[in-house]
Order: sequence, then C-alpha cells, then structure tokens
Amino acid sequence: MAPVKVGINGFGRIGRMVFQALCDQGLLGTAVDVVGVVDMSTDADYFAYQMKYDSIHGRFKHDVKTEKSDACAAEADTLIVNGNKIKCVMATRNPEDLPWGKLGVEVVIESTGIFTEADKARGHIKAGCKKVIISAPGKGDLKTIVMGVNHEQYEASMDVVSNASCTTNCLAPLVHVLLKEGLGVEKGLMTTIHSYTATQKTVDGPSKKDWRGGRAAAINIIPSATGAAKAVGEVLPVVKGKLTGMAFRVPTPDVSVVDLTFLAEKDTSIKEIDELMKKAAGSYMKGILGVTDEELVSTDFIHDNRSSIYDSLATLQNNLPGEKRMFKIVSWYDNEWGYSNRVVDLLCHMTGCKK
Repeated sequence: MAPVKVGINGFGRIGRMVFQALCDQGLLGTAVDVVGVVDMSTDADYFAYQMKYDSIHGRFKHDVKTEKSDACAAEADTLIVNGNKIKCVMATRNPEDLPWGKLGVEVVIESTGIFTEADKARGHIKAGCKKVIISAPGKGDLKTIVMGVNHEQYEASMDVVSNASCTTNCLAPLVHVLLKEGLGVEKGLMTTIHSYTATQKTVDGPSKKDWRGGRAAAINIIPSATGAAKAVGEVLPVVKGKLTGMAFRVPTPDVSVVDLTFLAEKDTSIKEIDELMKKAAGSYMKGILGVTDEELVSTDFIHDNRSSIYDSLATLQNNLPGEKRMFKIVSWYDNEWGYSNRVVDLLCHMTGCKK
C-alpha cells in the first residue's frame, strides 16, 4: 500500500504536534507522506527551529534539515525530516487556492482553527484533496469522531470530519464507559480546568465579545464557555441534552483536567466506578483511556499520548442515606499531545494506513 499523501493547513501548536506524532509513531515516510505544510510564512528554517525546540515537549527526536526548491529563492522553503521532503506553502484566505492537486494530497489536516465550518473546509477538496480532518470542533454537515468512542461510525463516503475538541476527547471516553457498563448518565455538569492557549492574551487586551477572555492569561483564572460537554451528545446521542459545562482557563501552559459531576441512572459506588474504568483502560479503551492511582499533578501528564487519564484518588460522592447515584469523577489530559495523537489515529482509521 502506497503511503497516504497528507497536507497540514496551519503549522501552529496542533499542526506541529500532529506532525511530530506522525514521526514518533514511525508513520512518516512509511505509511504517511506529509508533502506540504501551510502557514503565514514559507521560511523552512524557522519551521525547523520551531520543531527542534519546544518549551513544553522538549527537543524534537528526529533529523531536520532544510533546502531551497529553487536555487534563486531568497530562503529555504522545503523541510527535510528523516529524509522526507515537505514543501512549505504560503497560507491563503481561501483553501481552494492551495496546491493540493499539484502536490497529490489525499487528506488535509485542517489546523488553522479558521476553516471549521464544513463548507469552508470543503475548499480543500475543491483544491484537489479527497478528505479533510478538522482538528477542532466542526460546524455544519459533517461527522464528529472521537477515537475509541464512535470511530466505527465513520463511513468512506464522509469527506469532512471533525476530531472534536481536546476536552471532548477527554470527557467522551468517561461517559462512554459509564454507558457501556450500564451505569448510565441521567444528567451531569462538567468543568474543565484548562491551560491557556495561543488565542489568549499575554497582557490585558481587547476582547469585545468575551471581556474576561481579554485578561492576561498567565496571571488569571479566567471563566470561559465551552461546548465540549454538549458535543459529547453529538458523539453519544443517548446523552444529548443531559450534559453541559464550562471552562476555567488557568495559568499553566499545557495539561488540563475534566471534572464531571453526574447523576447515574442506577445505584453504584466509587469502588465499582474505579473497577469499570480500570477494566476499560486495560481492554476496549486501551491507549485512549488511562488510570492513575498516584498523587500526581498536571506536569506529570505532559506528553502523555492518551486522551483521558482517570484519577481514581479524586472520585467523590454526595449521597444521602439510601442514595447511591451522585458522583464526581476527574480525568487528566495533555490537551496538545494526547489530542494530536488522536488526529493521527483518526487519519489512520480513515485511510487504512498501518503503524
């Protein structure tokens, strides 16, 4: 089977992390050829620098070089990673103008955060590719996929899919286990304590629609809206309308945590919930859901490639005598690295590429 030719539109945090995950999983140059990356510059030397040195995830483990595709060019515009050549392409306001057809791209990873609507994402298809994976919550006529939860619902006829959000990828596996194991969810409230991201301000700045969102990210706990809990209802329709939630953006650069307080549909216990999560993590949710029973903190989960790591020491209940249905469960996630690995897993699921 020939390698799947991939283009990455948006070479920021998630775009670069997806690329690194392809490298670390041994897919680049074997099962996958990344033939083009798109950003606001075509300066391959700068892209190489960004990959080599990362403030959160450390040194890039692979050989990186650059070259000029045209001897007369002012700067290098081609990355060479482990011998694989990747063309650096200038971003456009319209995906239809990107050279996917010329480069032979089959699948585009849409990581700009801009083209999240299905119709806009389909501009990549008009440019010559066959399928698009949006590495963010999507809108419009598309399917939202969470690996390990509803990935079997993917159909070959689907041309644009969303990998949901990092928070949905953490929450959905927990809810999936509760449903699959018969405990059910009557209703619930989720809070994600989420690291700041590139969309936030380093100092107080303008943010007309979200006044609190314009405050300095590194010195504030900032309440924020999130659709992650409601999005679980799109992935698991049986809980649609039963979950909602909010976020607190906090002064950490990576790793977040989900707090789900829920009313089960049947009586249960902390012990049973723990046992079911551990069972799932070791079997049908292996590699997606993890479990920790140690006294860990957020930095201990940096570069953890799982979607959701259930904290068995943090589970609580609030039940009056005779009641056994109200619980709080907590799960950690590296919102950059775990999520990016799921994008790669979805790519492989859709294309049949083998690790």
